[in-house]
Amino acid sequence: MTAKKRVVVLMGGASAERQISLTSGTECAKGLRAAGYDVVEVDVGRDVGALVRALTPKPDVVFNALHGRFGEDGTIQGVLDLLGIPYTHSGLLASALAMDKAMAKRVFTAAGITCPDGKVIDASELLAGDPIAPPYVVKPNNEGSSVGVRIVRPGDNLPLPEECGWHVGQKLLVETYIPGRELTVGVMGDHPLAVTELRPKHDFYDFEAKYTAGKTEHLIPAPIPEEVARQALDAALAAHRALGCRGVSRADFRYDDTGGEPGKLYLLEINTQPGMTPLSLVPEQAAHVGIPFPQLVAWMVENARCDG
Repeated sequence: MTAKKRVVVLMGGASAERQISLTSGTECAKGLRAAGYDVVEVDVGRDVGALVRALTPKPDVVFNALHGRFGEDGTIQGVLDLLGIPYTHSGLLASALAMDKAMAKRVFTAAGITCPDGKVIDASELLAGDPIAPPYVVKPNNEGSSVGVRIVRPGDNLPLPEECGWHVGQKLLVETYIPGRELTVGVMGDHPLAVTELRPKHDFYDFEAKYTAGKTEHLIPAPIPEEVARQALDAALAAHRALGCRGVSRADFRYDDTGGEPGKLYLLEINTQPGMTPLSLVPEQAAHVGIPFPQLVAWMVENARCDG
């Protein structure tokens, strides 16, 4: 490692996940300084010119700690490719594919990975009745961190777009609800890290449960059969490779064991910009396998690339 490599940490942004990104970026900057890097923190807005100026002179690496639209959908990746600056996490194509949940599901299915059945609808279609038989899950097709997710069970009133922060014309992904347990697996390069079971203390693992201390219990390693744990590790790595991800990613699963063991595993989605906050799962899994946080973020910097 080059001790004084200059790293710019991009954080903030203009998405619904701005505050989470600021926390992630601050933590990553601390970890990188502890690892010996020369670190500059940049709060990114919509002004591309201001971003280019903040990246002049060119840093050795950009650490992308942005979440949500612009930060993990391929947009900022394209800018950095044009500027010729190596950056952490996945490139433009993998980022764009992962952010488009329906398209990612097609790729996963083609790779032989089991996903819940579902379809894409316009938000206005919910006004006409259930798009599929309940129970089902409705979520924006291109948001992260469980933003705007709703579960509809038999007898529930249909969610109204304006109440959920959706808008007419917005594409929503509707999927069959999978009962059972919430699992997640981080991937670091070509190595899945561990399987964590998430037990939220209320309805489901939504935005609040993810980012509020005490709202979710993390069980690592997950108390599941060894065979299922191996399936989850293998599926996470297969999904990472199918989309062409690089660096660090995180795959989220539902494990339906309601009919007894062994149950059935379903991949929900892959996150190419997993959170790096004190409550985040990838740093927790890395620590579990003996990788402290400064070493984790240093590895990400040393494995940064540019597709430009």
